[in-house]
Amino acid sequence: MLRQVLQTELQVEIEDHDFGLRVHVSGEENLDNTLAYWREIMPRLEVAQGNGVLLVDELTGEAMQEHEWLELVLAMEYARLWRYRIAHVKSRGVQDVEYCALYARDAGVDAAVFTSELEAERWLRRPVSVPA
Repeated sequence: MLRQVLQTELQVEIEDHDFGLRVHVSGEENLDNTLAYWREIMPRLEVAQGNGVLLVDELTGEAMQEHEWLELVLAMEYARLWRYRIAHVKSRGVQDVEYCALYARDAGVDAAVFTSELEAERWLRRPVSVPA
């Protein structure tokens, strides 16, 4: 099921995928838009089949700063995300998005950043290794 959300300078497309959800975002990169697309993703995760999110991020403009990524992680209810794997794809380069993955992992979320959607899908499909 494809659902499209339009906001000022933001487009979010969410569709079911074999591993969970595939989310495509485009528009202006800023904290408000990033919070907005996560607010769209969260309720869909609760009913999605699977435990992964393939986030294809084509936001443009000045990259968010490290403190903004931290603010995003703190603003999100990451306790609800601990059971999901998040593959964040920035095909134009990861810019500073790796900060978000680091902060998310510190909060207990299995997250990684990729420049290739294919590479991200492979990561989502591989078995999760549970620490002994």
